[in-house]
Amino acid sequence: MLNNLKPFLQESWEKSGFQQPTSIQEAAIPMILEGKDVIAESPTGTGKTLAYLLPLLSKIDANVPSLQAVVLASSQELVMQVYQEFQKWSEGSGVRGTSIIGGANLKRQLEKLKKRPHVIFATPGRLLELIKQKKVKMHEVKMVVLDEGDQLLIPEHLQTVQHIVKSTMSDRQVVLFSATMKSATEKLAKEMINEPEVVRIEKDEMASSGKVEHIYFSCEPRDKIKLIEKITRIDQSKSLAFINDIGEIQVFKEKLLFKELSIGVLHSDMKKLERQAALKAFRDGKMKMLIATDIAARGLDIQGVTHVVQIDSPKDISQYVHRAGRTGRMGANGTIISLVTEREERELKRYCRELDVPLHKRVFYQGQIVSEEQRNQKLRK
Repeated sequence: MLNNLKPFLQESWEKSGFQQPTSIQEAAIPMILEGKDVIAESPTGTGKTLAYLLPLLSKIDANVPSLQAVVLASSQELVMQVYQEFQKWSEGSGVRGTSIIGGANLKRQLEKLKKRPHVIFATPGRLLELIKQKKVKMHEVKMVVLDEGDQLLIPEHLQTVQHIVKSTMSDRQVVLFSATMKSATEKLAKEMINEPEVVRIEKDEMASSGKVEHIYFSCEPRDKIKLIEKITRIDQSKSLAFINDIGEIQVFKEKLLFKELSIGVLHSDMKKLERQAALKAFRDGKMKMLIATDIAARGLDIQGVTHVVQIDSPKDISQYVHRAGRTGRMGANGTIISLVTEREERELKRYCRELDVPLHKRVFYQGQIVSEEQRNQKLRK
């Protein structure tokens, strides 16, 4: 499969230290190289970005100075993350790329476009704005990628994305990747895409060989903050915590910072630079816990997350899977901790039964996570 890629990519692969391609890469790369339209569903952390980025890079003709491919993603962070991967893998190839995101300086983006990029990585709104102003010419685009496609086909982005796809010639290739795919999303995608090949990877043994433990603490809503405090203090931990309500995040942040704990927050109402700073501090290990909303954390690849903490319950089983996929990646172990009230506990047990994962109740004893039985034995001593 990798032999069909251009030599510079094969060399980069050798240098990267990756051994085997993951299941989604095995399945999707040959199809994309052949020029087929693809709808691909594969869990978080299975190497989806490279599954489209490598064939995309392989298909660009660096000697032709026109825009040849567009990659769309729903959040600024995801666009930047994919763009950084592109920079790494395109090194020395002569393929030029640029990022176009909402909220960034428009004048600077127009300057970047004068350098004639071969690939644009963009959020939909800003790109459409530039197409309408005739600053981006789509008629030579051979390939459009929709990354985290289920987020791009929600009502607020749908028309924008449809406009962008329609602005290309009808023989272009469209590729959509997503971690979860509801049937309604798939139906919308098929309306835009010519007879796509549909690829579904349930789970990837290569990518997720780590041991992941699913545990929960039973508590009242007001006690969740005390538990978060204890989790933040766990040695060598790097926790990503999920909360449903942006308003609540601020409350948690202030209370935890008051206790001088190493935490940060990530949500869509923050300014771009604040979000980047919080992510960088968390990625670099300067911060032990990042409390985020699901939307803000979508698609972000953060290495070495030891604990995923659900301060609020997920709204459905696919959200549970998304959150859980943040840890135990590439062979590392991880723990999913849910903080639940009595009512939420019933729901959580149902999810874990459906997912066929063992779930254990835990308590804190002297700063350590233990079973109730272990705690009682220690108390008896």
